[in-house]
Amino acid sequence: MLEGRIMKALSGFYYVKTEDGTYACKGRGVFRNKKITPFVGDMVRLRKSGDKEGYITEVLPRRNEFIRPPIVNVTQAIIVNAVIQPSFSSLLLDRFLVINEMKRIKPLIVVTKKDLATEEDMEQMKQYKKDYAQLGYEVFLVSLEDSESIIPVKEHLKNEITVLMGQSGVGKSTLLNTIDQRFSIETGEISHSLGRGKHTTRHVELHETNGGLVGDTPGFSSIDFDEIEAEQLASGFVEIKEQAQFCKFRSCLHVKEPKCAVKEAVEAGTIKQYRYDHYVQFLQEINERKPRY
Repeated sequence: MLEGRIMKALSGFYYVKTEDGTYACKGRGVFRNKKITPFVGDMVRLRKSGDKEGYITEVLPRRNEFIRPPIVNVTQAIIVNAVIQPSFSSLLLDRFLVINEMKRIKPLIVVTKKDLATEEDMEQMKQYKKDYAQLGYEVFLVSLEDSESIIPVKEHLKNEITVLMGQSGVGKSTLLNTIDQRFSIETGEISHSLGRGKHTTRHVELHETNGGLVGDTPGFSSIDFDEIEAEQLASGFVEIKEQAQFCKFRSCLHVKEPKCAVKEAVEAGTIKQYRYDHYVQFLQEINERKPRY
């Protein structure tokens, strides 16, 4: 019996890296009966059935999972934004941050295309960098034309399982290529009419690079809150979570309740208004979603 990690899933085969090399494996029929689907990133046990071939007998417990794209056990996310083309969106960034906080994934915020930005754009961006740094997030302003500016990002890959997130056209593929040329991903042209790029990656695969594993995926270009309940949402905002313990009511959702420490912190400027507005918008989205049966 061997143990290893699924590095790639393609055409019905799972490519599992073990101490003994990489095995092309099939999942056992028992998984279908139990509705278990092995995903890239899974630690699994396998039995050999031939030369570098085998079948998976067991999927070990997961740290976290994503269904779209299918990848599990992620420890770090690089959330890629652009200063312009497409314009920076703190709303979209906060969506990704909430998901990462809920799934216990460490986020790094990378903002690209600083070389294309105006002085005014950069002043605003530096303020956002300061805001998010105060919340404990690391923020990198980079130019994809300057590989030197990517070096601090590469240094964070060691011993992590990292995925890239962000809307189309922000430069995820270019960033991956700059991190490691072996990725050589065909970069999608930006569609000027839509202001976004085309997806260029078709399957999910983990690559060894800079002492860690980096996921090449079809992208997390949009994130919904299907798995988050209204009372859990505050945990996705680090500063709201911190203030929430001082609210009068334990069930406080920080919208209409009296003696709410979160609303007081917003009024005092301790919590940024735009972050609170995003919280309220996400809460409304969760409350309005269709029930699941």
